Amino acid sequence: MGYIEKNLIKDESVVYRAKLHWIIFIWPVIWFLLALISFAYSSDTSAAAFSIFFILAIVSGISVLITFLTSEFGVTNKRIIAKTGFIRRNSIEILLKKVEGIKVNQGILGRIFNYGTITVSGTGGAQDPFKKISCPLTLRNQVQSCLME
Repeated sequence: MGYIEKNLIKDESVVYRAKLHWIIFIWPVIWFLLALISFAYSSDTSAAAFSIFFILAIVSGISVLITFLTSEFGVTNKRIIAKTGFIRRNSIEILLKKVEGIKVNQGILGRIFNYGTITVSGTGGAQDPFKKISCPLTLRNQVQSCLME
């Protein structure tokens, strides 16, 4: 049972769950590939480069994996809920009746790989962006369909 399910209020049910896109793993992969390339050229300087790139790959990979596993995004019949973080938790909960607009921002790579940033505008000018969300248009459509009910 995740954060969203643990924090449901009376008569509330989860309509849609979103997750971070796999693209967040791109930098650890790049660091690992650079480590492999430097390992292929086995000299004293490339051994140092291998060590640096390999450590960067491991540290960034663990960090991104924790972010991926501990982030939850969901739409219920009453709220939009987002939670990120493991030790330092950050959660955003917006009542659907307080939502004024939903903006989807996708660059070229976002359009190709189907990820983007969703920005939810609430009353009072509050804007909460959810970055690198997988299938952002589906999330937007789910919020809009809940708003129409």
